[in-house]
Amino acid sequence: MPDPSAWLNVEQQDELLIVTINRPEKRNAINDALLLQLETVFTTIPNGVKTAVLCAEGPHFSAGLDLSELQERDIVAGLHHSRMWHRVLDRIQFGTVPVVAVLKGACVGGGLEIASACHIRVAEQSTFYALPEGQRGIFVGGGASVRLPKLIGTSRMADMMYTGRVISADEGVWMGLSQYVVMDNDGLAKGIELAKRIAQNAPMTNYALMHVLPRIADSSQSEGLLMESLMATIAQSSTEAKDRLRDFLAGRAKKVGE
Repeated sequence: MPDPSAWLNVEQQDELLIVTINRPEKRNAINDALLLQLETVFTTIPNGVKTAVLCAEGPHFSAGLDLSELQERDIVAGLHHSRMWHRVLDRIQFGTVPVVAVLKGACVGGGLEIASACHIRVAEQSTFYALPEGQRGIFVGGGASVRLPKLIGTSRMADMMYTGRVISADEGVWMGLSQYVVMDNDGLAKGIELAKRIAQNAPMTNYALMHVLPRIADSSQSEGLLMESLMATIAQSSTEAKDRLRDFLAGRAKKVGE
């Protein structure tokens, strides 16, 4: 059996962490060992890192769960396995740094669940999305039923599972599966560009976007508005926010569109 530690490559470039799934011979299918490596990486982000890029070796981002290692589980074991996926992907979504996913080829099943936990998704033209669980007599278990309806709507996710529909990169961007579509082989450069731009934000702003905005969206209007007021007050009271506002008023900061 190959060394599981080789299935994930991690490289720090100044304030940026590049995390690469490295099982191209398996279309970057996800097994438990690889999933737990992702958890370790996103739980132990090095000091000084402000953003991360999640990408993959080979022509595919991830073809989903590695079915060759799938084992029969009783109800309790199956529940714990699903909850393990939830724990790991929550660590990506609600971790310490924003994560930009660079997608290409297959972004299927568990691979799509991982992508949906990231904050920005850049899709190369070769990208295609699918949820084959519906055709295999099973149900998603890695968080797709919570995250994907917020991205594309319940009816579109249901369509993917009912019919086995495969979504192209161009369809995916207007549906909400990605925010950007680029030419093949340009995804990593675009992902790094966006990650570097995000790293320039005030840390409190990025924290609010990662941890507070999703909770506002899940709240009632009155609760959401209260959380917004509290977060706005905290953010604007920081020293960095005050310095940035002074720079803007003094003409030292770029205006929108410049």
